[in-house]
Amino acid sequence: MAKPTTETIALPDFPVTMVRELDGHFIHDDISLKDLVAHTDKGLILYFYPKDNTPGCTTQATEFTAHINEFDGLGYDIVGVSRDSAESHEKFIAKYDLQIPLISDNDEKLCQYFDVIKEKNMYGKITLGLVRSAFVFDKDGNLTHAQRNLRAKDYTERLLTMLAP
Repeated sequence: MAKPTTETIALPDFPVTMVRELDGHFIHDDISLKDLVAHTDKGLILYFYPKDNTPGCTTQATEFTAHINEFDGLGYDIVGVSRDSAESHEKFIAKYDLQIPLISDNDEKLCQYFDVIKEKNMYGKITLGLVRSAFVFDKDGNLTHAQRNLRAKDYTERLLTMLAP
């Protein structure tokens, strides 16, 4: 599969596993992001983060949850993506009462599509890791904003400022 550039990136049409909590139960939906946007008539903020239950990732997820009504008012749904398992996502959602769905991308198909797996230098050792990134799509599925290597702390406020009319 060819990796899209930022200019040509579109919502993928292949199924992904989305984990969300509803009335105390976890639901695993297999849905394409293209279909998700088509059925909600809302834009989508798709953000990629390295790992559940780590400090930066927890900050980012809890900040998105804290501002979910503001994003909803602007016409956007928020979905987080990591390579963690669906079971890990369930624990992460429950532990922090996250109100956003999370996609389990164990096979890295979505990460590869959005080209967010990059070389990282950890204490002199080169490894491949997920680069914290966010992609904003309008209600028609068009990419309106992309940012890679973003800082987790206060990102939601910066994004809200950018999206505000």
